[in-house]
Amino acid sequence: MTVFRAFSNQEVLDYLATQVTDGQVFTDEETLKKYSFSPRLTDDDSGLALAYVEAHTTKDIQGTLKTARKYHIAVIPQDQTTSTVIGADGLTGSLILSTAKMNRIIEISKADSVAVVEPGVINGDLDKEARKQGMFYAPDPGSKPISGIGGNVATNAGGMSTVKYGATKDNVLGVKVVLADGREVKLGGRTLKQAFGYDLTQLMIGSEGTLGIITEVIVKLLPIPLGTPVMGVAFFDNMTALAKAVTAIRISGVYPTMLEALDGNTVAALDRYEKTHYAKNSAAMLIFKLDNGGQDSMAVVKQLLAEQHANDVTITTEPKEQAALEQLRRDMLPAVFAGQNHIMEDMAVPLSQLAPLMDYIQDLSKRLDVDIYTAGHAGDGNVHPTLVWPTSATEVPEKIIIALQEMFKKTLALGGTISGEHAVGMLKNQWNNVELGEDVDMLQHQIKALFDPMNILNPKRKIN
Repeated sequence: MTVFRAFSNQEVLDYLATQVTDGQVFTDEETLKKYSFSPRLTDDDSGLALAYVEAHTTKDIQGTLKTARKYHIAVIPQDQTTSTVIGADGLTGSLILSTAKMNRIIEISKADSVAVVEPGVINGDLDKEARKQGMFYAPDPGSKPISGIGGNVATNAGGMSTVKYGATKDNVLGVKVVLADGREVKLGGRTLKQAFGYDLTQLMIGSEGTLGIITEVIVKLLPIPLGTPVMGVAFFDNMTALAKAVTAIRISGVYPTMLEALDGNTVAALDRYEKTHYAKNSAAMLIFKLDNGGQDSMAVVKQLLAEQHANDVTITTEPKEQAALEQLRRDMLPAVFAGQNHIMEDMAVPLSQLAPLMDYIQDLSKRLDVDIYTAGHAGDGNVHPTLVWPTSATEVPEKIIIALQEMFKKTLALGGTISGEHAVGMLKNQWNNVELGEDVDMLQHQIKALFDPMNILNPKRKIN
């Protein structure tokens, strides 16, 4: 189809260069390909961006959005590019707007128990700096060493300690956001309570860059708990037995910091990756942690594990051994992904439905002859099944797609969600009206239209 364009690409780029005065604008093919496509998810040039903007200041963000409005161009916000749901890949002719270089820790206030940071600050770096003052930042996604606070906020990232300390939404007090029309607004603040106006702070958390661009975040910090942390591992005959043990511990009053589940396939993959020998013990592994509570709490955990027929229970207070166990859990993904195509999913169910979902995934794997490695944050009902297939396949096998559809339907039937902490992106936006219902789906679109009437902010993500 012939299109009579009003402006050339060069005219757009020339104008953009006048608007981004503190940062940099890249248009070379190498940079555009590097940031337009997630190496985990896409491998073609169908979404090559027009420019990659490395913002250094709020002014750069406003200038990029001004350009986008003038020429009706999509803007794709990026932070540290760790999305697993095609949430920040380029669209053809779009402007990729990166806040990765906006990475200052502006303030750590022990007195107020808050930190004020720019969006590009790495989660793990913030935690390390807070610990120097006797505080810590609780949210700990698997990408903690590499993901930015801005991306964590945009996706409402969770992690291993969510069972005790909540997800990102439970640890953010306020944000500054540049709206699609260029205004920078301050939402929330540094008070632990706030009941004035509609809660627009929480609206921005998990919005995936579709309502505004985050420029500053105020997060809660917590004092490092007193006492000696205790970690351990326990093994079970199957994931269903493990899920029942998790429920018992979760409601016992000991307030665990970590309850991580790995099925036999995943443990075997870790053994190959780490040169360990855990898989010989049984078909499911639980990694648990208490960061305070002492021996009384650990005695309760031991008793519950015995009642739930756990075997080979090992407990340690040694920091190096605990660090090794935490690293074991973090190495789960590279261990499972090694040498094969994969899709890792992210469902969450009510705690009472964790065991039924585990059963269903195991049965589905056998019925469809699909290799599934299941792990997750069992303490909050968040399950991460990873479906794998040979690298020789040029397309995703039909049985993989069917398995995903069946898992999604079962999760929703159990009262769960098909996105616990990885966001929606473009992978799941076709399921909005299925999970939310048609009326709520319409409300989602109306909110989007109010904040971004020109649909320039991360289109096709979050909602379709």
